[in-house]
Amino acid sequence: MSDLVTGDAVVLGLRPARLPSRGLAILLDMAVYVTGYVIISIGLTMATASLDEAAQAAVGVAGFLLFLVGMPIAVETLSHGRSLGKLACGLRVVRDDGGPIRFRHALVRGALGFVELLLTFGSVACIASLASERGRRLGDVFAGTLVVRERVPGARVMPVPPPPPWLAGRFTGLDLSAVPDGLWLAIRQYLTRMDQLDPQVGATMAGRLADDLVARTGAPPPAGVPAAAFLMAVVHERQSRDAARAFRPVAAAGPGPAPFSAPGSGFAPAPMPTPMPVAAPGPVVAPPVAQVAPEAPVEAPRAGGFAPPA
Repeated sequence: MSDLVTGDAVVLGLRPARLPSRGLAILLDMAVYVTGYVIISIGLTMATASLDEAAQAAVGVAGFLLFLVGMPIAVETLSHGRSLGKLACGLRVVRDDGGPIRFRHALVRGALGFVELLLTFGSVACIASLASERGRRLGDVFAGTLVVRERVPGARVMPVPPPPPWLAGRFTGLDLSAVPDGLWLAIRQYLTRMDQLDPQVGATMAGRLADDLVARTGAPPPAGVPAAAFLMAVVHERQSRDAARAFRPVAAAGPGPAPFSAPGSGFAPAPMPTPMPVAAPGPVVAPPVAQVAPEAPVEAPRAGGFAPPA
């Protein structure tokens, strides 16, 4: 499963960002960082006016490095790859396997970004992004990251194709609690795009996904059922269970208005005292007990009659 997510999920599920959108995001980020650096520099200049020129130069260089180099690293680390510019453009920095980046990834990207973006005015980053198939600059190559598009204009969620009719209701007793969300996502991505894949590649992916699903559920693979049809049936079963679970509170809320309307109408308290007087008089119940006593000898013969056969 790990190699499938690492190798195929990026191609099927993630859309690499290209140079125009990445350039716009970098310009927005640099505008924010440079504006903040200018404001901080003015404050540092006023605060260090009493120092000598060497101290002022040291403070200026430290402020430049900390703000224009350390700030992008801190922002990408804390936001998991979504700076202000990338958030505005719908982009995000992820690892090559699609996971969120960490401090070491942001550190490598920020250190090389100082050379690619600031010292060379973005020329090296543009050349590297144009030469890369997935639009990666040198910082992404050395950090093992990728900038992807989170918002795709006009993208529609493709429905999962229904299973064959002869598989309907066949997996109602299957335990799906141990199946992780990542496997469900990979199965859904495959089912929605299996018509676009090569038949041989699609059959191989379906077999691997079906084997992972069988290993998670603990049930033996069904005999004579194609892997793709098995995946469709199991996904359909999970959707049916989710729908039943979602509508269960609505069904339970149906009988609810009856008890609430009864107390509101004022007639509910009346039946409550009514059984109390009925249950209170003991003499009314006593006559049936007295009538049972004479019938006791009638029950004795019955017991004796069933004794011999026993």
